[in-house]
Amino acid sequence: MIRNVVFDMGNVLLKFDPEGFMTRAGVTDPEDRRQLLRELFLSVEWALMDLGALTEDSAEPRVLARLPEHLRGTASHLLRNWAEDREMIPGMEALARRLHAAGYPLYLLSNASVSQPDYWNRLEISRLFSGTLVSAFVKTVKPGPEIYRLFIRTFSLREEECVFIDDSHANVAGAVACGWHGIVFHGDAEETERRLRELGLRF
Repeated sequence: MIRNVVFDMGNVLLKFDPEGFMTRAGVTDPEDRRQLLRELFLSVEWALMDLGALTEDSAEPRVLARLPEHLRGTASHLLRNWAEDREMIPGMEALARRLHAAGYPLYLLSNASVSQPDYWNRLEISRLFSGTLVSAFVKTVKPGPEIYRLFIRTFSLREEECVFIDDSHANVAGAVACGWHGIVFHGDAEETERRLRELGLRF
């Protein structure tokens, strides 16, 4: 029986949209956008921040060194402030609230940097969660099996009583391989609700 619902954060609860972030920052030139996407959001440094090997402070000079002068201020702003205009995925906060009201403990399992609590804790939805585990603080990332095992140990849960919702099929597969239930999120809260009900949740 599933007793606990575990959510990924980016593009499940909170939008992570580099193209939208660049538009909000006023970046319109296609080549500038390509460079910022490649050298910041898709960079090794971004992955190392998720792994806890770098912080925003230590990643910034490495990223800026690869960019032309006219993009460095924008890159710095995006690196440190991409989450300031937080936008929730439609329908997912309401779904989380219904699950919480029905008595299901909610948890967060996210690949994110050490700055994650700075913006997550300002979201109303964060108050519904019984616990969070963020990759940068434990130095291991999804979909590696250790992060799922660590999550279970940290919160004293049972694998077969957890369902994990993530937009990455690899991350869901990693959880399933460790004995969890899993749902790949396709951007549709109603579909996710149907899947949860098919797994036996009542809310």
